Amino acid sequence: MVTNTSSGRPMCYSCSKPSRICLCTRIKTPSLNNSVAITILQHSLELNHPLNSTRIATLGLKNLSVVSVSDVNFEAQFAIRPLNSNSEVGSHGSEVRTNGSCCDYQETQNGGGYSSQVGSGLITFTIRKSGAVSSFKHHCMPQSQLENPNFDQFLTSSVVLDALSNGFVVKKWQNKQLGNGCIKTEEMEEFGIRVPPGSALLFPSEDSVLIEDLGFEVKNLIVLDGTWAKAKRVYNENPWLKALPHLKVDLDKMSLYGEVRTQPRAGCLSTIESIVYALKAVGNETETDGLDNLLDVFESMVGDQRRCMNERLSQISLS
Repeated sequence: MVTNTSSGRPMCYSCSKPSRICLCTRIKTPSLNNSVAITILQHSLELNHPLNSTRIATLGLKNLSVVSVSDVNFEAQFAIRPLNSNSEVGSHGSEVRTNGSCCDYQETQNGGGYSSQVGSGLITFTIRKSGAVSSFKHHCMPQSQLENPNFDQFLTSSVVLDALSNGFVVKKWQNKQLGNGCIKTEEMEEFGIRVPPGSALLFPSEDSVLIEDLGFEVKNLIVLDGTWAKAKRVYNENPWLKALPHLKVDLDKMSLYGEVRTQPRAGCLSTIESIVYALKAVGNETETDGLDNLLDVFESMVGDQRRCMNERLSQISLS
């Protein structure tokens, strides 16, 4: 489908590119039925970037979902519950204070407290800008079993990992500070994500392991989309990701982005490159040709951008 922008330039609705450099016709096998699902957490500022490669994954992969994730500007609340649970929580409930502050999790929707939805999870927690956890509440174990409570240690404890082993749902609400200093939870959640069993995060952290060293079958890959700085913010401001096994792709090659979008070092790849190489490692061999085509489309998109840059430089030199 072709639409016109305010400037009158025809745009492809499907790939969000100008019609003259539309990507859709370059996909040889649209909606490849990838055996391993992909969930992309896309930084909200990345959506309209001309070199964003998630658009190629969206065109080329059938078993894929994209979730927009915003920076935390003041506070955000999260609620996590197992997939096999209902809205009721376990018999144990304890509230943990960190950094000298605590949320009371009142079941109210107006001023001063948090909505009942935020407080209705196995684990609920509040973070501030840059991912600092100010408080959390859980229904996993008596508080007496926790010594020197640390959220990261708690989230990766055997008790929590066992509770979430059959998958979980995570929801996020953003808070904003009103002029009188009150905190109000926005009525609409920012996202709700279903994380099925067999999920893993594709992210090169200190805890990441090679795909071939993982001890279970990957059924769903979670991928962060944005510049490296944005991706790190998404990771830091979504602490629930630390409850997932971390995977990395060990490839000592430069991204196809080349000079048009700087990467920190060899092995730092675009979103679509990371997805393709990861799917090749964990997926079905019959998908290889379709995945290679996605890399070809990405390389051609980078070439389009390179030509546009050269055209602009030529116009500047002639003016």
